[in-house]
Amino acid sequence: MTVFGIIRDHLDSLLHPSARQDAMTCARHRAFIAPRLLGSLAALASLPVYLAVRGAPQEIEVMVFAWLIAPILVSYFLSRTGRFESAQILSSLSLAAVVLAVCINTGGISSFAAIWLLAVPLEAALSASRRVVAIAVGLALGSALVLVMIEAFGMLPSSKVPADISSLFEALGIASATIYASALAFGAESLARTSKRLLDEEEERYRLLTRNISDVISRHGRNGAVQFISPAAEALVGVSNASLLEHGLFDRVHVADRPAYLTALSEAARSGVERSVEFRLRRDSQHEGRGRQQPADFIWIEMRCRPIGSGSAIAADAEVVAVMRDVTDRKMQEQVVNAARIEAERAGASKSRFLATMSHELRTPLNAIIGFSEMIVHEDELRLDGARRQEYAKLINESGQHLLSVVNGILDMSKMESGNFEILPELFSPRESLVSCCNLMVLKAREGGIDIVMRAPADLPQITGDPRAFKQIVLNLVSNAIKFSERGGKVVVEACTDGSRFVMRVIDTGVGIGADDLKRIGDPFFQAGKTYQRRHEGTGLGLSIVKSLVTMHGGEMTFHSKIDEGTTVAVVLPISFSPPLADSSSNIATLTPLPRVEPQEMQVKKRA
Repeated sequence: MTVFGIIRDHLDSLLHPSARQDAMTCARHRAFIAPRLLGSLAALASLPVYLAVRGAPQEIEVMVFAWLIAPILVSYFLSRTGRFESAQILSSLSLAAVVLAVCINTGGISSFAAIWLLAVPLEAALSASRRVVAIAVGLALGSALVLVMIEAFGMLPSSKVPADISSLFEALGIASATIYASALAFGAESLARTSKRLLDEEEERYRLLTRNISDVISRHGRNGAVQFISPAAEALVGVSNASLLEHGLFDRVHVADRPAYLTALSEAARSGVERSVEFRLRRDSQHEGRGRQQPADFIWIEMRCRPIGSGSAIAADAEVVAVMRDVTDRKMQEQVVNAARIEAERAGASKSRFLATMSHELRTPLNAIIGFSEMIVHEDELRLDGARRQEYAKLINESGQHLLSVVNGILDMSKMESGNFEILPELFSPRESLVSCCNLMVLKAREGGIDIVMRAPADLPQITGDPRAFKQIVLNLVSNAIKFSERGGKVVVEACTDGSRFVMRVIDTGVGIGADDLKRIGDPFFQAGKTYQRRHEGTGLGLSIVKSLVTMHGGEMTFHSKIDEGTTVAVVLPISFSPPLADSSSNIATLTPLPRVEPQEMQVKKRA
């Protein structure tokens, strides 16, 4: 270890523990102790040589050498207490006192030592404290005033400096003051160099932080223009940092979110309070290994901004520093949670509708069954004739059939949702099934004053599928069309082929379905219109069952409807169907236009 290193380590050991916590404070304490301690020790070490050359010292020389002990005592005080300002004041006081004493005994204000009064405020300047500098200036001016007053009133004693060495003392005073001032200048330069080094290190740490932090740090002017943005923005937005400066970042904010973005920056600069805002930001991305740009997409950004400065230091046009981070994943999760909440609310509403519908659909036929059966039981008391008993029995049968259809619908829907509904595909003629289903629905259509028309070519090919499920699809669709058509209306059943697909349409001239309800047609227990507006019986499971059966056959179903104009339900099934190994998800797609065919139109005759 070098001599300089040994001296530095010894000086560091003299520092008070409170000064070692901060590098700049440590440098100030070291700059205070080192010159005073080393200078005083060097001067005291030269005292024997001076006495050998000079001989017995005079009173003034004794005062000067006595003063050399004061810096050592002040340094000891600072080392033990850590009170830097107090040590500076004591040092200025001791220097002013010894200079005043020497000047009084060596000619007053014209003494060779008077120049040392300039060193008092210069020495205090190293403290970086206005209070210490003010006290030092007061001590220097006060000492000069005292010397002037003593000389003015004739109280100045005769000079104790021999005339033959007065020039030597003047030269010594100027030289020593110059050396001391130079030492102070070097000390100030050392402190400035230390301060710059510490500032550079601190700035480098902040630069390192801004380069490696994943969040984007930016500084904005009073008009929102970006003056600085950290390198993380390039990875976040997909463009160079230079293109985001000034108003480049603002140009990438979604148009709908720009007012909120500017408002947050403006309020942070004006009010001095931290603001946060979420907005969408356009991000560019590139194909890997290519130079072409992909279509831009938007990401969600959370920005927290606050003005630079605090308290009264914040100006009306203060700059704003902002921290931005990508919260797209969080927003997506919020959307998923929100969608799940809406779905849960919808499920709850469906459950309520289901219970309300079931209470009507089950209670009404059960009341009829119980009531008419009791009448038959007490036929002797009521004296019922044969025609009346037959009518009651027919009503009981119809109510029972209705109950059976409701229960079967619920059971079928439950099987489909649980994946236990079995599809048994085989080759069958769809035209024969259509004719059979239309004939079955003729009686119901006649009661409502509705005509059923079937349009299907005679050479319609056979298809592979479950004929029982196909009939259930046709019956549910035709039954729904009849149910919601007014008297005098018409239900048309069309069928044709389109390449490898079988296409069927059921068209009615009924009340139609609203646009909001059309989106939910096919959901279990959903019925268009409000519950209290219902004019037709049903559980809302018919179309849901149809949708599930079509999906299980690998087909598609779409709806087109207008209020008071009617509804068209289109079903597309593959001609050659084979059951999939795994359950297929529901896929409702838009149909391509049907080819123009010349079907054989058949008017289904009403049964007498």
